[in-house]
Amino acid sequence: MALKHYGVLKGRPISRRLGSGSSPHYQVRVVDDAGTHYRVAINVKSRLAPSELMYHIKPHFVHPITGIVSPLASGFNPLAHQPEAGGLDYIRGNLLQPGLMTPLPHELPGPDNDLNEKLDQIVQRAMADPEAWVYAFGERWGPENKADKYFGFIPGNGVHDIHMNQGNVGGFVQDDGVWQDGGLLFHFPGEGQWTAVFLKFQSQAWHTDDRTGHTLTVPGPDEPINPDPVVPQPTDILPDGLVRILAAMVNSKGSPEKEWVFLLNTSDRAVPLTGWELADKHKARLRLHGTLDGGAILKVDIKPPVALSNKGGTITLLNDRGLKVHGVSYTREQANQPGWTIVF
Repeated sequence: MALKHYGVLKGRPISRRLGSGSSPHYQVRVVDDAGTHYRVAINVKSRLAPSELMYHIKPHFVHPITGIVSPLASGFNPLAHQPEAGGLDYIRGNLLQPGLMTPLPHELPGPDNDLNEKLDQIVQRAMADPEAWVYAFGERWGPENKADKYFGFIPGNGVHDIHMNQGNVGGFVQDDGVWQDGGLLFHFPGEGQWTAVFLKFQSQAWHTDDRTGHTLTVPGPDEPINPDPVVPQPTDILPDGLVRILAAMVNSKGSPEKEWVFLLNTSDRAVPLTGWELADKHKARLRLHGTLDGGAILKVDIKPPVALSNKGGTITLLNDRGLKVHGVSYTREQANQPGWTIVF
């Protein structure tokens, strides 16, 4: 079952505590415009082995999600588990590629080399900027009939599960769901900059079911998806990002408007594309054909039912097993330049 009280907390960070102890969490005290205080509890160590969390920080984060959450009122905002509402999904929202995430201990001797310190740099910067906002995505708890155990404000109140919330194992499978991932966005309006922090446990899977968020059982390269010998067999499983979406024309000058996507094969071998698909933000799919030679670039003309919205969106590349190979996103502002190609 999915998280019951998923949403995003918008507020101003005013203090913090580094994660320590047997179950360390980096703690941030946040206050909204109404004067309500919250604690954001951020996992910096896993209870399951391997214990190091995987993290990725995007210092200059550009994504349609910022346009959805920026107008929200300060305080905690419940979110429906869907992209239009502002829910995060690391996989389906094309927030990042899995290869960008790095495991890191929560505490090590020396400067700027552990997860506590990576988080602290951004939080301290936001605390020093009176215009900065933090957006903490996760599950709310409280208000409680007691003081917060770290910062002492009353009533205790906050947000946790600030990490990927799908592809879990063991007893945490019950928390699986789509469009309910946790994460942190920091907005620095004076600099026109957004910074994103994404966290994932090493035990969590990257490929998950579109409905439940449960881990997908991926057949091995010698196992057919369909035992019917008449059905063409899929290609071997390729590493995520081996074939990449390089660029796209989402707003051409011509009439009727034409759209296209450029694919790049980063490897030195030919990749059969028969059965692969391109998907837009509404999950409409365009079937691909042919072979993409090693190192080659392929221009794919976009045709109905797929459409690349001028209001911002996502483009996802799926292989012949229906698994995501690569994904990108673009904003309304990026699309608002007719005739210009967006490079990812």
